[in-house]
Amino acid sequence: MEEGKLSKIISLCKRRGFVFGGSEIYGGLSSIWDYGPLGAALKRRIKNLWWREYVEKREDIVGIDSAIIMHRNVFVASGHLEGFVDCLVECSKCKKRFRVDKIRKIKENIYECPVCKVNIDGNINKPRKFNLMLKTNLSAVEEEPVYAYLRPETAQGIFTNFLNIVNTTHKKLPFGIAQVGKAFRNEVTTGNFIFRMKEFEQMEIEYFVSPEEADDYYHYWVEERFSFYVDKVGIRRENLRIREHTKEELAHYARCCSDVEYNFPFGWSELEGIANRGEYDLKRHSQVSKKDLVFFDDKTKRKFIPYVIEPSAGVDRTFFACLCDAYCEEEVKGRKRVVLKLKPDLSPYRVAVFPLLKSNSQLGELARNIFLDIKNKMPSYYDDTAAIGKLYRRQDEIGTPFCITVDLQSLQDRKVTIRDRDSMHQERISIDKIDEFIEDRVGRVCFC
Repeated sequence: MEEGKLSKIISLCKRRGFVFGGSEIYGGLSSIWDYGPLGAALKRRIKNLWWREYVEKREDIVGIDSAIIMHRNVFVASGHLEGFVDCLVECSKCKKRFRVDKIRKIKENIYECPVCKVNIDGNINKPRKFNLMLKTNLSAVEEEPVYAYLRPETAQGIFTNFLNIVNTTHKKLPFGIAQVGKAFRNEVTTGNFIFRMKEFEQMEIEYFVSPEEADDYYHYWVEERFSFYVDKVGIRRENLRIREHTKEELAHYARCCSDVEYNFPFGWSELEGIANRGEYDLKRHSQVSKKDLVFFDDKTKRKFIPYVIEPSAGVDRTFFACLCDAYCEEEVKGRKRVVLKLKPDLSPYRVAVFPLLKSNSQLGELARNIFLDIKNKMPSYYDDTAAIGKLYRRQDEIGTPFCITVDLQSLQDRKVTIRDRDSMHQERISIDKIDEFIEDRVGRVCFC
C-alpha cells in the first residue's frame, strides 16, 4: 500500500480539487502550491479546530494576528539574519544542490548525489551556506531601497508584541499567545509534495512560564500536542511518535526540543516541534530594541524574563498527514474503492444530497429543498451530474461521511436513504429526522 501511495495522493488532490500547482498555467513555481475548493475547506477546518481548542476553550491563551512583513532588526535579534542558513553542496554532474545533513555520506567529505548517484567530493565542491530569509523592498523609490523581511515563522510577531499583550490583557504566568498565519522560507531543498514549501502556514503558541516551571510545562505540551493529533484530528496512534532531539540537533535558542513525527509515505518526518526556548527570545529582543521586556510576578514580587515553551505546528503538514492517514483503498464487489476516512469534523462536506433521477423535476425540487435546509446547519454539497454509483464514489474520494439519496418513494413517504461512508450501510430515515440521525452518530456540528 505504501508503494506509490504518495503519487496516488497527489493525483487525488489535483483530480478532486484539494491542491493545485501554483501559477500552473505559466509552468508553475518550485514548491509553491494553491489549495482548491476542497483543500481550502479542509485547511480551514484544521485551523479552526486548533484555534477552538487552544484559544477559545482556554482562559490562559490569547490569540493575535501579527504582520507578515517585519523590521530587519526583529531578525537581527532572533538570530535569523546571521544563523538561519542551510549548508548545501552542489553535484558537479546534475548541478542540483542538496542539504549536507539530508544526503547519504559515503565517507569523510564524500556524499552520494540523490539524483544521479555519483559521488560528490566535498573538498572540491565545498558546502556553501545559503540564508533562507525572503527579503522585500518597502521603498517607493527603487534607487533608495528600504529592505524588510517576510517572517520565516509566526513566533517573532508574538515576542515583539509581548508587552502589548501583558499590558492589555493583564495575564498572569503561566499564559500563552497563539497565532495562525503564513511564513516564508527560501527553501533550496524541497520536494515530497506539500511537506516542504517556500510559502506555508503555521499554528504556534508561545507559552510563557517562570524558569522554575519550564521543564514541567515542556513535558506537558509534548504530551498535550501528541494527544491532539490522536483525539482531535483523528490520526492513528501507530502512525505517530515523539522523538527528542539530541544536543547536536538543537537550535541555537533551544534548551530542549521534541518532535511529533508522522509516518509519511516517504518515512518518519516532523509534524510539529515542541521546544523549551528558555529566555532567549525576550532577552534578545530586549537587548536589540532597548525595551524592558521583564515580567513582574505578583505572587513572588520579583521581576524576571519568562521562559518560553513553544508548540509549533505546520498547517500544511497536518493537512498532508490527514490525507495520508485517511487514504484507503478497498475492494468492493470486485472493484477498487478509494475512500478518505477523514474525521467528520474535518471533512470538507459532512453531507452530500442527490436526486436518484435528474430527469424528474419533482424529485429534483425535493432534493434541492432538503439540501438548502441542511446547508444552513452543516457543510453540504448537492450533485445531480451522474449516476448514483458514480456520485457515491466521488464523495467517498473526498471524505464525505454521509450521502443522502432522494428517490421516487421519497415523494410518497417523505423518507430518504442515508449511506454511511465507511461501512456503506444504508438506512431509510424521515426527512425531519436527518439532523438528529447525523448528530447521534458524529456529534453536533461546529459549522466553521
